[in-house]
Amino acid sequence: MYIIFRYLTRQVIVSMLAVSGVLLLVFMSGRFIRYLADAAAGKIAGDVLFTIMAYRFPGFLELILPLGLFIGILLAYGRMYLESEMTVLFACGVSDRQVLAQTMIASVVVMLVVGSMSLYLSPWGMQKVQDIINQQKKATEFELLSPGRFQSLSSGDRVTYVEGLSKDKQKLLGVFIAEFKKDGSGLSMTTADEGSQFVDPDTGSRFLVLEDGQRYEGAPGDLDYKVTHFDAYGLKITGPDSVNERDDEDAIPTLRLMQSDDPELRALFHWRLSLPLIVPIVTLLAVRLSRVNPRQGRFFHLLPAMLIYITYLGLLIVARDALARQQVPEWLGLTWVHLLFLAVGLWLQFGTAWWRKRRLVKEGRAHEEA
Repeated sequence: MYIIFRYLTRQVIVSMLAVSGVLLLVFMSGRFIRYLADAAAGKIAGDVLFTIMAYRFPGFLELILPLGLFIGILLAYGRMYLESEMTVLFACGVSDRQVLAQTMIASVVVMLVVGSMSLYLSPWGMQKVQDIINQQKKATEFELLSPGRFQSLSSGDRVTYVEGLSKDKQKLLGVFIAEFKKDGSGLSMTTADEGSQFVDPDTGSRFLVLEDGQRYEGAPGDLDYKVTHFDAYGLKITGPDSVNERDDEDAIPTLRLMQSDDPELRALFHWRLSLPLIVPIVTLLAVRLSRVNPRQGRFFHLLPAMLIYITYLGLLIVARDALARQQVPEWLGLTWVHLLFLAVGLWLQFGTAWWRKRRLVKEGRAHEEA
């Protein structure tokens, strides 16, 4: 019996990891593209992208693991029903309740993992991401420049290109800057062999000092460009004083949410508690919904199952918003959604069998009376 239960657990875990891996790749790719666009626009440095994605990993995983487990059970047990493996197990004395109990043991492990991420790791990771983003916002244009790429800086009024960096990475090589004039009369283009950062000790202002270059000023289409050759030329660059830090609610530690009186933060606290509770309930639903008739096809049961999961998650989101607006008492929180789908799962697992048994008894009595 131990070998059978170990086999069931392995089938579920392997399917869950495969599905979760695909979903994780999709979700993280979408988020990575957004961060990549910010890096291309000069908002963040390119060398912090993978660090940010690593800190965001628990936040993705806390949402993906319950769905991965749900689909994994549907695929694993659905295949076993189609290939008559479940029929053989039931014929050997394994009951529906034993299969459910063994699957629940595996789901408890997943629930603990999701709970640790939802309550601790995910807020910690989001705080690290927020620190990095705030740090990047404080960085000057000089610090955000990357070789071999055009970057739009200074609110889009200035475009900068740098061919490379010196060995000590303190100087820019092959600098090109195009900047629109503030009065809209034209633009200026500046090229220089080298560039470095200079900080005024008196005012603290920062300048990009260009050396051995030319500056062209005029309006596109005109022939009266003003050309200036210079040995050194300074451009003022944005400093950290112009940046305001912004906190993200997802980065607030769970302990602070527990102590808060803000309805929105309390709703977020209930949401974090709800994520691990999803796991055993969707397990209960998936074990019953995985039963499939071989003549119906392998993926026939996936559509209604996914509709149930989407409805479950959608109601949780609606309940969270209602709790944040104080339309639902806090003692009820999101519990009513979990209880609703727990009742659905219990009915699918036990109520339908009881109903079929009762109907067969009635048909047998009617047959005897006839």
